Parts: sequence; structure tokens; C-alpha cells
Amino acid sequence: MQFLVFILVYPFIWLWSLLPFRILYFISDCFYYLVYYIIGYRKKTVIYNLTLAFPQKSAQEIKAIAKKFYRHFTDVFIEMIKSFTISEKTILKRYTFTNIELLQQLEAKHKSIVLIGSHYANWEWVFCLNLLVNYKGYAVFKKLKNPYFDKKIRETRGRFHTSLIPTKKIFEVVENNANENTLSMYGFLGDQSPKLNKAHHWSMFLGITVPVYTGAEVLAKKHNLAVVSFQTQKVKRGYYQTNFKLLAENPNDFNDYDITDFYLKELEKSIYKAPQYYFWTHKRFKHKDKNQPST
Repeated sequence: MQFLVFILVYPFIWLWSLLPFRILYFISDCFYYLVYYIIGYRKKTVIYNLTLAFPQKSAQEIKAIAKKFYRHFTDVFIEMIKSFTISEKTILKRYTFTNIELLQQLEAKHKSIVLIGSHYANWEWVFCLNLLVNYKGYAVFKKLKNPYFDKKIRETRGRFHTSLIPTKKIFEVVENNANENTLSMYGFLGDQSPKLNKAHHWSMFLGITVPVYTGAEVLAKKHNLAVVSFQTQKVKRGYYQTNFKLLAENPNDFNDYDITDFYLKELEKSIYKAPQYYFWTHKRFKHKDKNQPST
């Protein structure tokens, strides 16, 4: 059945990905009206999250942000589809980096990196970064249930020299690379919510006490990896600009979870500046106030 779904769906995705951006964004506009006005996909969750994060804003202001978010949401969905066939030249034109020299300096020191991003703006296209550096690039992801789509997405990212690693295998991969002294860069999305029984650290995020994913910091400290965050801004439709910030070159110089909290503060800056580009459909606050921050 999974193979049948793949052979029925993937050809349409591939054909869609060949369309020029102007047509794809017209399709995105149509999807926006369908998703927001007709289906109302997770609209209650989006409004709830925005209300929690921005208690000072009126219901009208919250609704305005939500509508802008859904327009961006469908754009990113279309851009994900375009990833299957987008060329190196096109993606590097549309997804630029302001200070890639920071990574190149760490590379010159033969310092492997933990790169932490978020579900903000377009995080999918960051895989083109591996076209510009000499690091062996990895991205941590949750394995898809359909093995055929899982394989195809791995192949797509592989075109840009990025290897997708399931969450359960990342510790093994980092261990092996460290033992072989392989210069590597590991990409994480750090704003995900861990299960309660695996929550080791609670922190304030957008004014709300939540459990925080700490795996990236744990790996960095164990193998003395530099920790760099990336913040992506949407310049205009279909164009993004990413800036890097060094959070810790020597992570063991910091107290436990300080680096994770630094990352969250950087993310908050982006969200407060342009909240419509954060992915509010995630139930990020589902465990709010079920524990207290670590002391």
C-alpha cells in the first residue's frame, strides 16, 4: 500500500516542482484560501499559540498575524515541493547567507559544528549551505513512515551534499565521525517539544514555561563541537537571508543548558520582529506550566 501511494502521488509532486515560481505561488494563493477559510487547518491551535505568546495584542491583531502566517505556511509548502527539482544556481540565488565566513573560520580551525535552527521562515532550503563549505553535512530528521518517500527526500537533500540522519542514529554518527576526526556539521531544529518523560530542562520561551530539547547541546559538550545558531529572515516572497551566530566555540566552558537558552533568546528576537513567519501550527505549548524551570 505504501508503494502504491508513492507511485500515485510522487509523479504529481515531481511535475509540480517543475513549474515556474510564479505559477507555484499562484497555487499557494489558492491553497491559502482553502486551508484558512475552508478547511481551517489547525486554526484553533494557531490562534491559541499566538494569544499565549502575545497576550498584549487584541483579538483583531492576533487574527491579522494568523492570516499572514497561513499565507507564509502555504508558500513554504510549495517551496518544499520545488526542492525536488530546484537547481543549485536557483536555490543559491534565493537563499543567501550574510556571514558564511563565520563557518569558514571554524572550518579552518578543523572545528566541527552543531548548527541549530528553528521552524521559522524557510528552514528547508538551508541544506544548500553544504554547497558553500567543506564540512560533511548532516541534518537530523524524523524518519517518514512511508519508506519510499523517505528515500526520495534523502536523495533530494543528497543532491546538495546533505545526509539526513534519523534522530535515533545521530549519537552514533557523531561518535563515529569524532573517532575518525571527520570535519562535520550537524543541523538540528531546536524548537521542538520533547516528551515529558524526556524533558531535562525547562525554560521561558515567549514568556511561557516549556520543556526544551537539549540533545544538540548534549552532543556538543560530549564531543567539544562548536555551537552556531542560524536565523533566517524572509526578504520577500521566495527569497530568504540567513545569518549565523556563534553561541559557543568551546561548549564545556558554559553551564549546562546555558547554550540552549542562548539559542531560544535568538529565536525569540526573530519571532517578536516578524511573528507571521514562525510555524504556529505546532503544539509548542502543550506542556506549559507542567513543571518548573531547572535551578
